[in-house]
Amino acid sequence: MAKAPKASPVSSTTCVRLRSEFVMLGTRQGVHYNKAQVMSLSTQPYKGARDFYPEDKRVQKYMFSVLRKVVESFGYQEYDAPIIEPLELYLAKTSEEIVAEQTFSFTDRGGRSITLRPEMTPSVSRMVAARRQELAYPLRLYSIPNLWRYERPQHGRLREHWQLNVDIFGVPSIAADHEVILIADSILQAFGAKRSFYEIRISSRALINWLMLEYLRLDFTQAAAFMRLIDRMAKISQKEFVTLADALLSPAQRETDVLQRLMALLKVKRLVELPLATQQHPAVAELAKLLQILRENGVNNAVFDLTLMRGFDYYTNIVFEIFDKHPDNNRSMFGGGRYDGLVAEFGVNPVPTVGFGMGDVTLQNFLTGHSLLPTLAPETDAIVILVGDVYEAAQKTLAVLRNEGLRIAVDSSGRKLDAQIKAAVKSGILYVIFLGEHELATQRFKLKDLRLGEEKELGLERLVSKLAARHRPASEL
Repeated sequence: MAKAPKASPVSSTTCVRLRSEFVMLGTRQGVHYNKAQVMSLSTQPYKGARDFYPEDKRVQKYMFSVLRKVVESFGYQEYDAPIIEPLELYLAKTSEEIVAEQTFSFTDRGGRSITLRPEMTPSVSRMVAARRQELAYPLRLYSIPNLWRYERPQHGRLREHWQLNVDIFGVPSIAADHEVILIADSILQAFGAKRSFYEIRISSRALINWLMLEYLRLDFTQAAAFMRLIDRMAKISQKEFVTLADALLSPAQRETDVLQRLMALLKVKRLVELPLATQQHPAVAELAKLLQILRENGVNNAVFDLTLMRGFDYYTNIVFEIFDKHPDNNRSMFGGGRYDGLVAEFGVNPVPTVGFGMGDVTLQNFLTGHSLLPTLAPETDAIVILVGDVYEAAQKTLAVLRNEGLRIAVDSSGRKLDAQIKAAVKSGILYVIFLGEHELATQRFKLKDLRLGEEKELGLERLVSKLAARHRPASEL
C-alpha cells in the first residue's frame, strides 16, 4: 500500500488567511460574518465525551482509589497499553458489532488501519503473548484505561469512558472464576453496597454452545444468530422474540419442536431445571460448584441465568454479569468471563484466562442511585489570604506548611478581603488562613472554618495537626 504524503505544518499566517477567505466567501454569497462569529468555538466537549472539572475529577479519583485498593488487596498489579491499536487486533475475536459499527477507526499517515481501543482485553492478551515465557503464573493484572466506542450516547453508556479491567492468567480451574467474581463483589461491598442492591448472574458459554449445537441441533451460523438474539431478548417483546427466532429456523426445523424446546430452556432459573440430557455436561457441575463456593463466601446474590450470553466472541466457558436492582437503573452494569483462547491468537501456546471490565459511568450511576457517593471536599486544605504586602516574607512559612504535608493555596490577587473570602467559599475549600506581618512575627495564625464560620488562633504545630487530620482515614481520627 502506497504511503500517504506527510502533511505540512499549518502556520499562523495560513490560519489567518483561511479565516479571511472564509469571511470573503460568506460575503460573496450574501452572508455577513463579524469577527466574533468566525472566531467563536463551541464550549461543549465532543459528543459522548465528558469534561472533568475539579468536582467531577474528585469523584473519579475517589472511585479509582477504591478500585485500586480492593484489586491490589488480591495481589493484582497495574499495567497500561497504547490507546491506539491496529484494527486487526479486534477483527479476530471482538464482536462484529463493535468492530463494524463502534470503533473510531482511521488510516494513519503510514497507510496502517488503526483504531482507538474500544476494550482492553485484546491489548492485555497481546502483552502477555509478547512475554509468554518470561512471565510468572498465575499472573494477576489490572488497568483503568480510557476507552472509545462510536455509539449513541444514552444513560449509562457514552462514547468515551474509563474501565477497570481485572484479569488472571494461568489458572484453568474454577478457582480463577471464583476469585474474579469475588473481586467484583468485594468492590461493590467496599463502596458500601448491600447485596440486595445488585445481583450476580452466571452462565457458561460452553454449556450454551452445547445446547445450541447438540441439544437443539442448530448449525454454527444459526447458533451464533440465536445467541445474539437471546442477548437482546430483554429489550424486545416476547412476541417479537418468537417471530425473529422462528425466522432463523429452516422449514424442517419448524416442523419439529426446536423453537418450543428453546423457549423452555430460556425459562430455566435453576441448574436442576435443565433437561436431563444436559445434567451430565461438565459445565453444569462447574456452575454448581462455583455457586456453592460463592455462597460459602457470603455471596448469596449469585444466580444461574441461561439467557446470559455476553457479546464478545472470545469467551469459552464461565461468564457473568452484575445487575443493578435499583428501579431507576435496572440494568447490567458490568461483567466478564473466561477466555482461554485469546492469547493463542498471537501464535503462542494458550493461556487460561478469566477477567472482567467495570465501566466508570455505570459504576457512578449505581453509586448515585443508591446514595453511596460521599461528599468530597477539594483536595486543598486551606487558602492563605495575605494581609498586607507580605507575599515575599510569607514564602518561608508557606514552605514549612507544605513540607508538613499540607496542601496550601495562596490568594495573591490583591483584592479586598471580603472578595477573597467569598472566592474561598465559592471554591468549596474548607479553611482560610490569614497571614500578615503580625502572624509572621508571632508564628500564631488565624484559621477560619468556612463551614461553621468559626475562627481560631493557633500556633504552627496545632495548625498543622488540625489541617493534617483531613488526610487520615476516619477510623484513625
